[in-house]
Amino acid sequence: MSPGPAKGGNEESTTAPLPLLSEPVEGVPEVITRESELIECADAIASGFGPVALDAERASGYRYGQAAYLVQLRREGAGTWLIDPVFLPDMEPLDQAIGTGEWILHAATQDLTCLREVGLVPRQIFDTELGARLLGLPRVGLASVIEHYLGISLAKEHSAVDWSTRPLPEPWLRYAALDVEVLTEVRNLMGADLAAQDKSEWARQEFASLLDWRPVQRQDPWRRTSGLHKIRQPRVLATVRELWWERDRIARDRDTSPGRVIPDTVLVDIAQAAPAAPGDLPRGHRAIQRNQRAWLAAVERARDLSDDELPPATVKSDGPPPQRSWANRDPLAAERLTATRAALTFFADERTIPIENVCSPDPLRRVVWRPPTERSVEGFEAALAERGVRPWQQEIVAPLLVAAFEDHPDA
Repeated sequence: MSPGPAKGGNEESTTAPLPLLSEPVEGVPEVITRESELIECADAIASGFGPVALDAERASGYRYGQAAYLVQLRREGAGTWLIDPVFLPDMEPLDQAIGTGEWILHAATQDLTCLREVGLVPRQIFDTELGARLLGLPRVGLASVIEHYLGISLAKEHSAVDWSTRPLPEPWLRYAALDVEVLTEVRNLMGADLAAQDKSEWARQEFASLLDWRPVQRQDPWRRTSGLHKIRQPRVLATVRELWWERDRIARDRDTSPGRVIPDTVLVDIAQAAPAAPGDLPRGHRAIQRNQRAWLAAVERARDLSDDELPPATVKSDGPPPQRSWANRDPLAAERLTATRAALTFFADERTIPIENVCSPDPLRRVVWRPPTERSVEGFEAALAERGVRPWQQEIVAPLLVAAFEDHPDA
């Protein structure tokens, strides 16, 4: 692995601050807002060479949904470009210009959906955050990865701002341009490290899996409401559900983050109060009064539901029971899982990789709880494959499962 920034001096000396990456080499580009400018950008990108570094800025916590409000890209020979998706929601000309070229993204799953929404679809991906995890770097944020490889500091003071603001302030645009300024250099150094650690094939399979990645659509998203664990009564749960959907409707109509309409904690307070009139609503939050008719209507809808229409306190899972109960319910399965995890931990420590990147906990638990009929390497590889485990992971985990089952055979 390439070394991080050198530390000079003796133990008593103070480490000098790292140089700050504060200005794009070619300056801050103008934001593209017209179709003719997009065509010019596409022509430049097409005439460039090498991979294309991309990033997108969203207005999470400010707007409804996860739409992109700025797209940044850079390619050798083409320079850095900033594009406004508000004015240019269809970037197909740029997608055609990139073609089968490799994308460099950091934490790709954060941006892939919003980039697809504007017509940008990758054919190859190199994810520097995922690569950093495979290499076992202690910190995998973009600033930390840049610091590790280039010995420079990247300012992140504008990462949580409202990117739907127009016009975008110049310091924000500088920050956005810097996010793609050195990604290609980092990618090349990281690629060399992956090869040196014999992890290139691991990375290739992980990056390829991102091409088909889609966010999980939750069946009952309201169940993620903070504080819901305190509620067990079905009628109150139904009230939370109705209030959650009402808040979502208000947020969508206003194009604002649901949490800015009313926080989860206040939503739960309303449900527990079960108000029948404005005077029964909890006090102390302006959003309650602002939308009191909507909240009361939601509570009324929950009150009118029949018992058969009330949600259960918990949703039955199709997976194995919680691991804490395995020792009582199936001691043999518990021993096999413990043995496999111990072997995985040893492997992960030896190869400097987080254990969850070798195999996620969920597919491992499922295979141990309901093992295949054929308990050979091939049998376990097939069972792991059915649960989305990549081939490189199967090759590591399947033999460990065989050994655990042989050491803890059926009675």
